[in-house]
Amino acid sequence: MQFTLKDYQIDAVGEVLRNLVDARDDYHRKGRPVAFSLTATTGAGKTVMAAAVIEALFYGNDDFDFEADPGAVLLWFTDDPSLNEQTRFRLLDAAGDRIAHSRLVVVENTFNQEKLEPGKVYFLNSQKLSKNSLLVKGAPDDIQTPLLERSASPDLRVFTMWDTIRNTIEDDRLTLYLILDEAHRGMKAPSSRDRAEKSTIVRRLINGANDVPPVPIVWGISATVERFNTAMAEAEGRLSYPSVIVDPARVQESGLLKDDIRLDFPAETGVFDLVLLSRATRKLKESTQLWREYAEAQDTKADPVAPLLVVQVPNSPTRELLLSALTTIRDEWPDLPPDAVAHVFGEHTPIDLGGYVIPYVSPEKVQDRTHIRVLFAKDAISTGWDCPRAEVLMSFRPANDETHITQLLGRMVRTPLARRIPGHDRLNSVECVLPHFNRKTATAVAEVLLGQKAEGNDGSGDTGGGEGRRVLFKPVDMNVNSAISQAIWNAFDALPSQTLPRKSAKPTKRLTALAQALSRDGLRPNARKDVYRELFGVLDGLMARYKQQVEETTYGLLRVEGETIAAGVTTKKVRTVGKFSEAADERAIDAAFKSAGRILSPDLARKYADHIAVPEDEEDGLFDAHVKVAALAQIEGVQAELDREADALTKKWLTEYRVAIKGLSDERRAVYDDIIAMSAKPQRIDILRPKIRTEETEKAGGSRLPTKPAHLMSDDNGEFPVGSLNTWEMKVLESEMSQPGFRAWYRNPGRASEDSLAIAYKDAKDNWRRMCPDFIFFSGSDDDIKVSIVDPHGFHLRDALPKLRGLADFTEEYGSTFHRIEAVAEMEDHTLRVLDIKIESVRQAIRQAVDAEQLYLSNAAIDY
Repeated sequence: MQFTLKDYQIDAVGEVLRNLVDARDDYHRKGRPVAFSLTATTGAGKTVMAAAVIEALFYGNDDFDFEADPGAVLLWFTDDPSLNEQTRFRLLDAAGDRIAHSRLVVVENTFNQEKLEPGKVYFLNSQKLSKNSLLVKGAPDDIQTPLLERSASPDLRVFTMWDTIRNTIEDDRLTLYLILDEAHRGMKAPSSRDRAEKSTIVRRLINGANDVPPVPIVWGISATVERFNTAMAEAEGRLSYPSVIVDPARVQESGLLKDDIRLDFPAETGVFDLVLLSRATRKLKESTQLWREYAEAQDTKADPVAPLLVVQVPNSPTRELLLSALTTIRDEWPDLPPDAVAHVFGEHTPIDLGGYVIPYVSPEKVQDRTHIRVLFAKDAISTGWDCPRAEVLMSFRPANDETHITQLLGRMVRTPLARRIPGHDRLNSVECVLPHFNRKTATAVAEVLLGQKAEGNDGSGDTGGGEGRRVLFKPVDMNVNSAISQAIWNAFDALPSQTLPRKSAKPTKRLTALAQALSRDGLRPNARKDVYRELFGVLDGLMARYKQQVEETTYGLLRVEGETIAAGVTTKKVRTVGKFSEAADERAIDAAFKSAGRILSPDLARKYADHIAVPEDEEDGLFDAHVKVAALAQIEGVQAELDREADALTKKWLTEYRVAIKGLSDERRAVYDDIIAMSAKPQRIDILRPKIRTEETEKAGGSRLPTKPAHLMSDDNGEFPVGSLNTWEMKVLESEMSQPGFRAWYRNPGRASEDSLAIAYKDAKDNWRRMCPDFIFFSGSDDDIKVSIVDPHGFHLRDALPKLRGLADFTEEYGSTFHRIEAVAEMEDHTLRVLDIKIESVRQAIRQAVDAEQLYLSNAAIDY
């Protein structure tokens, strides 16, 4: 893979591969066709995950202990030809050389093969299977024209596409995997003749028809799979596996999606279209300047992000509307280059406005054509369209068109650099200006964008959402509070945060990734050589320690021992009649060596074999080395010892180069954060200082929200809005601010971003999650700054106990860093009770508790 998979992508790919192993077994051994789906929100990287799965099907994957399927044939199916083409390019981009161009085949009208070939992905759309398509000519209305008749006719095909699919399915050496991309499309109840035909085609693929059998394995990929699952339930004789579901909160946490969506709308009645279009243009100019400043601060050679303004117009925009909009934009931004404006209207022709010509551009090309800064569009542009640099949307749509607005916004939520910009809320947001909306109608948009299904919304808007995303009305940017001393900021810099553990973490792979990064950044130029020298030393020691076992295992690998038994026809008895011993062939040794690669890592196994091979006899020497490595890997305790040493060296280097890593660019530092997180246990990472913090400052009716001083981030008056706090959170804040020695406070972001203190914990299903305590307080003198965590959290919430246990574990490891670590809850009589988690007996009580409320009522807690 060209890209490093995010932790949730690794988990999802692993689940999909496990499903495919089971599905292959169910189909070939038991004759049962199978279906399952992968559901993930917009921007989760569904195509990247699919590329990883396809690569594993073709080549295998040691990390998941997945064997390649030499008979794998993949049919990628949508109802949109342009979506197929976009997907093909994305797969090439994601997989690089591992999935060659020749393996990705677009099925055109000239396609004419008896069978689909293994090791290839075929892209097909529903139009190519319609009854008027040349691909099915010779088989109208599902009746197959005889083969000889077709061969004799120049107008008919030797093999229709249905013939090809049937022949592929009927070949026992092959396994046809049908990938339904955007699986919710094509499953909708027919509303027209065209829709009915598309639906029929998809269902025929799934269920089979006439002499075409059902596709063996159906894998649906989409943000919304309800209709797909319904269709699968209706399929006769098809086994449905549980869906592989990617948690939207984990996608949001990954930094691939923008955190905030800022909605602007007029607070009074009137016609403000062009006034707000001027505002949207100013936002575009501001964003351009912010990205330029960020690129300069990072000292990167890459060009800064060129943000895009999307102007959404009605389906039949008047000439006057387009001309006035273009004039308004150019009046607000006179320096906008002449070629910076384009459109993606369905007409595909330039728009001549008399003196102004707006050219057409294909939607999938907008992202890369960075000279385009303003794009005129209608509804959702196109299925699968993504433009991460699209940061401002100005919509002329009326208030009853929230579906079209949310669909388009849902395509604009990817972060331009595929990562969160640390501590910079403005660069992690997308702006939406709605001149025809008010607070009520804008709230309906917000509900959909937050992942809530508003009335009439079937979930196909693909807008993402999930825990961590915010929709802000009239937000204000907060900057670093000038009243906060450097000593407090230094204390903030020293605070520990935690990563989310990885299920498939391998210490040796983590160490080699760290070595590669250190070498690339010039921090330890010979890091890779150092790694192999250290690990070779470990393996040499293990080879000596287990010398006898290695020899015994080697003999077992080189010889195949067996027995011959005979069954007496008359006596009805089975007896052993002899034993035999045969020399193992090269294929058996290769299989054992490959298995060693899954234990040690393929790269380490290969390099260590080269290290111990006897140079005099190169061929036999390397063979003997492969046998020894395979034997060593099979000995119990070897992998654990190697993992311990690799983990120890990783921790040593991360500590040694911590300060140097912190001084790298955000892009490079993110690489090390991923490496740190490649562990089965939570790992410590640093918190980064916030640069711009965005908060709402007004209530729904327009009145100002209350504020408090002494926050690390503030407005120009040194104040921070506290309208998002509930009553008892306010009680906690006011109580802490009144304590002797109080200096400052920090409202910890609710998402696990780089400027948030995050704590790992296990939920009720034993999955790792991260919590972000509400408050961090600073007290004492500059010579002795004391830091405290105080987390108000309702005991009635389902995650109350798991989070308390995570907080207790965090305290065990990092408690000495903090003055206090406390959890507070409001009881039914509105009194506040507190658990002082720095006390050992309290932590024991938390671990033994079965009910959070009773825990707060027990002697483990005291009045706050």
